[in-house]
Amino acid sequence: MSLSAAINAALARSRSLEASAAAAQGAREMAVAAAQRPDPVLRLSLDNLPVDGPERFSVTRDFMTMRSVSITQTLPNSSKRQARRERFEREADAALSERDRRIALLRVEVAQAWLERHMQEQRIGLLQAQVAEARLLVQTTESAVRGGKATLNDAVGARELLAQLEQSVIGATADRAEARLWLARLIGGASDQPLADPPPLRQRPAALSEPTLAERLPDIAALQSRERAARAEAELARQELDPDWSVEFMFSQRGRQFSNMASVAVSVPLQWDRPQRQERELAARLSRVDELQAEREEQTRERLLQVQRWQEQWRSGLDRLDFLDTRRVPLSAQRVDAALAAYRGGREGLGPVLQARRAVLDLALERLLLERQTAGAWAQLEYLLTDNHTGVKP
Repeated sequence: MSLSAAINAALARSRSLEASAAAAQGAREMAVAAAQRPDPVLRLSLDNLPVDGPERFSVTRDFMTMRSVSITQTLPNSSKRQARRERFEREADAALSERDRRIALLRVEVAQAWLERHMQEQRIGLLQAQVAEARLLVQTTESAVRGGKATLNDAVGARELLAQLEQSVIGATADRAEARLWLARLIGGASDQPLADPPPLRQRPAALSEPTLAERLPDIAALQSRERAARAEAELARQELDPDWSVEFMFSQRGRQFSNMASVAVSVPLQWDRPQRQERELAARLSRVDELQAEREEQTRERLLQVQRWQEQWRSGLDRLDFLDTRRVPLSAQRVDAALAAYRGGREGLGPVLQARRAVLDLALERLLLERQTAGAWAQLEYLLTDNHTGVKP
């Protein structure tokens, strides 16, 4: 299972991405509905019915009694209907931006889980190889003790080294199991599926090739979408300062001896306390815009600084790996050779050999950890960006 295959499996499995897509689709549907005029109101009424006297409860004999039917239509202006539509359109964009942000987070999390499992498996392989060498060393030392060429302390030291390595294998096995569960939770499927080779760490991460990085960061883009949605809310509140007019047409039927009647009425809400209601609502919406704008600018600075740190960690990690491979590893191997030569020549005991071998193992584990840290920084940069609404790396 390659790293890219693991990421694709996690994206296909994620329900949170489907939730964001559904939220966007719902907002799109609401945008169409919000742009329409309100439904007309049908009203049926019986007006001026006598309740006493000779015409009591008669619907035809009194000239004032009418059976009426009316239609009322509210007429918001086109600018207000467009503002209502724009509000939901921006909510849909915000939902899609949130989906992009979740895609970026999921890609990075899967990459880190994949790299962690790969590192733990390498660690076990390294320790198991050392255990095999340590067992051979124990056998050799015990034979030397029986032949009088080594001391009992040498044999104890060899067995102690073997026990330490076997204990390290137990801990590494537990760490590998945990790493497998972490990856399996994200991608599903069997947790013991073999991993392919990791991507080359020296490959330039995608984020470093993007000239407009600040505009492409998914979390910053999500904040921008929320800010645009807030601006749409403020524009709608501004449009609400103009009340909606309503028109009513009514037809009233009376008794046969009386004329039927028709009425036309126009109504409008009286915003008698606009400074304390409509204008304060607009001010609240504008304050929300200012809040999101300030938050976006602050997080942009923090995010760009974080990207620079990842970049430095990646480059520094590569330099440290090069130094370790070219300088420290050869020196560690020379130390083992020198200790073995001294031991075979009878000038030193087995202790320096064991220390030299332990130093080789510590250096190998140090390199493995350094490679994992460098790969983690590389993954943060490589999977930082996504194409709009697709989750595919640029």
